[in-house]
Amino acid sequence: MSEIIVKQQQNELTKIIERFSEKDGVHPTAIPSLFFMRVSNADGQSHGVYKPSFCMVVQGAKEVWLAQERFKYSPADYLVASVHLPVSAQVTEATPDVPYLGLKLEFTPSQILEVLQDSELRGDPKENPKRAMYVSQIESSLLDAVIRLARLLDNPKDISVLAPLITKEIIYRVMQGQNGSILKHIVMEGNPTKQIKDVIEQIMNNYHSPLRVEELAEIANMSISSLHRHFKELTAMSPLQFQKQLRLQEARRLLLTESADASEVAFQIGYESASQFSREYSRMFGFPPKADMKRLKETYEQAKVINEQVSSV
Repeated sequence: MSEIIVKQQQNELTKIIERFSEKDGVHPTAIPSLFFMRVSNADGQSHGVYKPSFCMVVQGAKEVWLAQERFKYSPADYLVASVHLPVSAQVTEATPDVPYLGLKLEFTPSQILEVLQDSELRGDPKENPKRAMYVSQIESSLLDAVIRLARLLDNPKDISVLAPLITKEIIYRVMQGQNGSILKHIVMEGNPTKQIKDVIEQIMNNYHSPLRVEELAEIANMSISSLHRHFKELTAMSPLQFQKQLRLQEARRLLLTESADASEVAFQIGYESASQFSREYSRMFGFPPKADMKRLKETYEQAKVINEQVSSV
């Protein structure tokens, strides 16, 4: 019976997302923290930084790579990122007739803290960090809250009052799940996860500056060895690898959106050597900067033509 209910809920959510996502891409909604995604062809990886968020696949399937670790999820699952994480992702099931459909609900530490303060949920502040990204099986109660949030898009006057309440419920349901302690720990004073979250914020705000491990250890109130161990437990990479991914992703964005050459961008994001930048860029994206830009722009034009052809049918 529960499987039938879940299927009915997923069908309703699919219809809502289809109505608000007529073309491929990421679609912001009238609820500021809620985004819908539509993809018609499963080809190519995308790179970006996941904010703390709850993510669902409603139709199709997707893979997300955090360093060398793969997270695979489909309509039976949901994915949570508890801190900012540089990742690569790929839709693995999508066609023009049955496109990939998904949603993302972003949240903040203050929202998590509010749920903890208003509930009887507890966690161990001394527990060691666990991976800040995980996949869990979707449950009917959680799916019901997600649908009620999406339904608000048809009643915009209710959004300002009800969206924060339903978002709070979704966070509460996620924290009740098997991996819910991962969210709890990012707001618990004295917990290593919260201390590493503060380090992540420092790196993100200063990714273009030289990485000073002693300064990061001081922010975390840890020894350098403890910082490295806990940071890797949480993010699957070292602080230096984390910074490098942020730099290279920002470089790619700048090359796509600004009229600057690779050398200019390299120095802008903190590289002292243009050749080192080119080598590391090629290692991450598979092509040197100039070739990658040509390939991406050609792919973009092809996708634009395909979308126009699909929408005209």
